[in-house]
Amino acid sequence: METNPYAPPQVTELSASRPGNAEAEAIRQEHIKTEATVKSVGTLFYLGMVLWGMLGVTIVIGFIRKTDQSIFLEGNVILVVAMIQGILAYGLRRLRSWARWPSVALSIIGLLGFPLGTIVSIMILLNLIGAKASMVFSPQYKDIIAATPHVKYKSSVVPIILLVILLLILIGVIVSVMMG
Repeated sequence: METNPYAPPQVTELSASRPGNAEAEAIRQEHIKTEATVKSVGTLFYLGMVLWGMLGVTIVIGFIRKTDQSIFLEGNVILVVAMIQGILAYGLRRLRSWARWPSVALSIIGLLGFPLGTIVSIMILLNLIGAKASMVFSPQYKDIIAATPHVKYKSSVVPIILLVILLLILIGVIVSVMMG
């Protein structure tokens, strides 16, 4: 029999190295919250990159107006931290295993930022260290994601509302500092 070039593509079975769809879906459902949390940490690191970057640029520009060498060094160190956070954010958002342990190290340093930095860093550490995080960063989990693109994390509206409120407060603080 001849192959019809106009026929719709046929569904092929997953390779033997990937789990079956039912098994893959079960594993993904079991780890989807950890996956979403790790990606959220990446987003938080992107936000940190922007804030640290703005602070570093402000300090370096302040150095141009003054001639204090220590301020210039501090500004550059802050800019390096911002770049590191951006690189780690990229890795975390894409569940790259190379981003996991440097993010843990950065979060350990963040424990020093009492009280808010300590609380946020503890939450990050709890989500980056553990069996579920190990699975989420594994190559097998990448195969599971590829096999189950239809499985999505359903977040509640409450964190989104809280994030909007936090951003409005942050914008208000920035505007009040610039005006006053």
